[in-house]
Amino acid sequence: MAMNSRLKFIIPLAIFLGLAVAFGIGLTMNPKDIPSVLINQKLPPLDLPPLKGRDKRLTTADLTGRITLVNVFGSWCFACLIEHPFLMKIRAEGKVPLYGIDWLEKNRDDGPKWLKEKGDPYIIVGDDPNSKAAIALGVTGVPETFIIDHKGVIRYKQVGPMNDEIWNKTIWPIIEELRQRQKEGDGK
Repeated sequence: MAMNSRLKFIIPLAIFLGLAVAFGIGLTMNPKDIPSVLINQKLPPLDLPPLKGRDKRLTTADLTGRITLVNVFGSWCFACLIEHPFLMKIRAEGKVPLYGIDWLEKNRDDGPKWLKEKGDPYIIVGDDPNSKAAIALGVTGVPETFIIDHKGVIRYKQVGPMNDEIWNKTIWPIIEELRQRQKEGDGK
C-alpha cells in the first residue's frame, strides 16, 4: 500500500516535470523558424493565372534559370504592408528578380489596386485565390518569401516580413553563396 500512495505523487510529478521541460524548450524556439520539407526540393509545378489587369501567368519556368525570390502576400495582410517598402527597395536595387503570389484575395480587384497604390516590386504576379500554390509551397501565413536557385530548387523559406537585418544576415548571404556555386558549376 505504501508503494501505491507514493506512485500517486510520483507519476503526476513526473508528468508535470516532463511537460515543464517540453514547454521550456518550446519557449526558447523562434516561432518564425518553421521547418519546411520543401527546402532542397524542386519547386512544385506552378501555373498561376495573371493578376487581374495583367496578361502574364506565373509559371515554374519563370522561376528557373537564375536565382529568384518568390514573395507570397495579400493586400489584406498587415505584415505585408510593413514589408512592402523593403520589397520596393529590393526591386530598385535590382540585385535579384522578385516574383509575387497574391494569396486569398476575396475580391480580385484588391491585389491590383493595392499594388497600384503602394508600388509594384514584382516582375510577374500570379493570382492564387484558391490557395493551390500556397498549399503546394507549404505556406502557413503571409508574408513568406522563398529563395529559388537557378535549377528551380527551393533553398530557403523566410516566414514573416523581410527587413534590412534579415536581408543582410540571412537572405543576401544565401543568394551570394548560391551565385558562387552556380559560377563554379556546383548544382547543390
